[in-house]
Amino acid sequence: MTPRPAPTARRVRLATELRKLRERAGLTSTESAQLLGTSSGQLSNVESARFGVSPERIRAMANIYSCTNQPYVDALAGMAAEKTRGWWWDAYREVLPSGLLTLAELEHHATAIRTAFTAHIPGMLQTTEHAREIFSHAIPAPTPPEVEHRVSHRVKRQDVVFRANPNPYRTVIHEAALHMRVGGRQVARAQLQHLVDMSERDHITVRVLPFDVGAFPGSGQSINYLCGPVPELDTVQLDQFHGPVLLDAEAHLEKYRRLLDVVESVALSPEKSRDLIRSVAQNL
Repeated sequence: MTPRPAPTARRVRLATELRKLRERAGLTSTESAQLLGTSSGQLSNVESARFGVSPERIRAMANIYSCTNQPYVDALAGMAAEKTRGWWWDAYREVLPSGLLTLAELEHHATAIRTAFTAHIPGMLQTTEHAREIFSHAIPAPTPPEVEHRVSHRVKRQDVVFRANPNPYRTVIHEAALHMRVGGRQVARAQLQHLVDMSERDHITVRVLPFDVGAFPGSGQSINYLCGPVPELDTVQLDQFHGPVLLDAEAHLEKYRRLLDVVESVALSPEKSRDLIRSVAQNL
């Protein structure tokens, strides 16, 4: 028997939200299954993302669970209607860690992206040469083909900021990241110029945290905040050495929204940030 493919990140999130809806309604899986006219086993499979669910069934669930947040229900129904396979990142399923595929999936579906980086240029704004140098120094050491797979995957992820009618992308980068000569002077200078060029696009906002800010919330941690169609479906992705960590609990989302607000408030304006980036590039 052919093994069932692992559920996508979106299907897992949908299943999690349906379970939250049921629990908020104070219903057991058995009680809910009876009201929906199905078995508790079938409902369990839906809530664990083993089985898909139709948009019509989601609206029926929302009705039974007395959920009156219509934009939220519409967003869940929209997630259920999406195709689950055939996306560009599926081609990398056998050659890259699943966390990278999940990040690409979340970025593709996000309505807006906010990030904060301390020691790195955001992947969305990296040049090919910069990305190749970063991946070449991974641990354990990757083979040349593995490096190229990661580089091509990163470049395809950047379609989010290059496609027609792109969604807003906001990032805060610490000045330390600007001074790291990744790949040597020539590569580093080209990367900084690319960062300036990208920051001049209407949908991209780049802010720099200068050294003289001192301590700030979230220092030492890279944060990706991916906005869903409604705030309840936002996702936080944190980069860890062992791989990405995803957070979607309400308390976590609120905490990281506030953290990014504070970081942006102490960063330089977009105009002054561009001036600083240009100054660092000229001094390389």
